[in-house]
Amino acid sequence: MEVINIQIKELPNSERPREKVVAYGIEKLSNRELLAIIIRVGYRGKNALDIGDELLKKAKGMQGLPNMNLVEFMQVKGIKKTKAIELLAVFELAKRCYFESTKMLDVIDHPEVIVSWLKKELGDLRQEHFMVVFLDVKNQVITSQTIFVGGLDRSIVHPREIFKEAFKQSAAKLILVHNHPSQDVTPSPQDIEVTNQLIEIATMMNIPILDHVIVSRNDYFSFRQHGLIG
Repeated sequence: MEVINIQIKELPNSERPREKVVAYGIEKLSNRELLAIIIRVGYRGKNALDIGDELLKKAKGMQGLPNMNLVEFMQVKGIKKTKAIELLAVFELAKRCYFESTKMLDVIDHPEVIVSWLKKELGDLRQEHFMVVFLDVKNQVITSQTIFVGGLDRSIVHPREIFKEAFKQSAAKLILVHNHPSQDVTPSPQDIEVTNQLIEIATMMNIPILDHVIVSRNDYFSFRQHGLIG
């Protein structure tokens, strides 16, 4: 049977993603339509909307897209290196926008802002990442840094790396963060042990740890909110 290749330009105006943006606003577009705008063109038998569907299938939904790498994007037929780089840039910009939104706020008074950013930054990663968020005296974010990748264990968490960076950034306070790829944010005994060890060292260094946040895609656990950090 002959495959009929319908290009986006052959669709009625009301179904073309760019025309829909002009007529109704970009928030009215579906996920596949938003991706089609970035993808732009297809190949024989598939248009940009179809490739958008394939991309969503490979990522297992929108939540998986920001954590795909260059090779994974290029595994979708119709997405070559240049297009894969453009997609990487889009999702990296989205992450940085969330990060910037935390910078002018007291993150202790507005925990929902930093949690939202941390979920997007770490929630879908396939390995545990241990990050430190460095704060100034007003509890505003100076910067953040991933200290190591791997399971949380006192034998591989090096306090010297954390506090060396804290002094470099002139940080007044710290927030510890790591993700649980299992999506269960319940702290393990190792999580609690390492946290207590770092709190003890931070007290001696006079750079207090305000919280330790464990994140997943849709959930989080705050040591501070659960009374595990005073």
